[in-house]
Amino acid sequence: METNSLGQLILTGVSGYELDAESAALFRRVQPGGFILFGRNIQSATQLRKLIDDLRDVSGVEPIITIDQEGGRVSRLRLIGNEPPNAQQLRDRDDVSLVRRHGEITGRLLRLFGFNLDLCPVLDISFDDDADNSLRGRCYGKSVEQVARLAAAFNDGLRGEGILSCGKHFPGYSAATVDAHHDLPKIDRARVELDGEELAVFRRFVNTVDSMMICHGWYPAFNAAKRPASLSHAIVTQLLREEFRYGGLIMTDDLDMGAILNEYGLEDTIRFAIEAGNDWVMICHRVASIGEVHSVLGHLPRVQIDRALESVARTKKKLAAPDEFSEARFKEIDGEIWDLRVAVLGEEEAAKRSPEDGKRSPVETY
Repeated sequence: METNSLGQLILTGVSGYELDAESAALFRRVQPGGFILFGRNIQSATQLRKLIDDLRDVSGVEPIITIDQEGGRVSRLRLIGNEPPNAQQLRDRDDVSLVRRHGEITGRLLRLFGFNLDLCPVLDISFDDDADNSLRGRCYGKSVEQVARLAAAFNDGLRGEGILSCGKHFPGYSAATVDAHHDLPKIDRARVELDGEELAVFRRFVNTVDSMMICHGWYPAFNAAKRPASLSHAIVTQLLREEFRYGGLIMTDDLDMGAILNEYGLEDTIRFAIEAGNDWVMICHRVASIGEVHSVLGHLPRVQIDRALESVARTKKKLAAPDEFSEARFKEIDGEIWDLRVAVLGEEEAAKRSPEDGKRSPVETY
């Protein structure tokens, strides 16, 4: 096992607007398999494209470069352009063509900047639109059929533009009553209930999403002792990989969220995540710690590492090259977002920003 290949199992955040010398040296040494960008990395269109080009330059293997560009408040690129409608606003219109159009525009926007994976669609069902479980405004439906129909339209549009997709948050935050950004939710649903609702959606997407993100909910139906899904062999391997026969890339949700930080140290977190069957460990904020993560990976059983490396390599074979960047092209696509916003919300409502703008929630900054 080549030690310099171990970094391929890490999806890491980036510290700022530009790649400083210290971060560049760290990334050259660790060689992360992917980079995830947040609002802290976005200042202007030209700055963002340069940052992404620089991340490619320090990577010996073409990296996956990803972002959460869903719609509404979870749209990192709204910092430099128009805010797309969110899933709930699209759901209220219940027009598949508008959702597909959103996916297509999102794909074009991400290709322009050099992204190749979008961390969506959200496949959670909304049991309560006002629940404090991080899903507010992010769900395509209140039933299996509605989520499956609308999320599929976004997924098809996005992938049709050459951007890989990610189904999240397996097996579902729908019944969570606390936000995993803060604490570990206990999701006390019987297996028969999960099969009829949450899992029924994910089963529809096992052949059409390029990756799956595992949530940090604890499901007693699968683990009697407290254990988040993201670190659970019963959920990641036995349920998703074996029972559902999912063949794509599997990643944890951010391992810097309270649900994990409050329960585990870094070494145990990484060991449990790979042992569970994840291919990628996501470290969004403790960027300086990825050297330690790399070291931990080097002490894990080779069979686990090889399995994950093969999955990452398979996924990377599907990556499309970024489009040529221009400010003019960005303005064209940003205009398409505005037109979609008007089509979904109407002119008057389109002119308003998200009501959450003045009180940013963890899901916007994680």
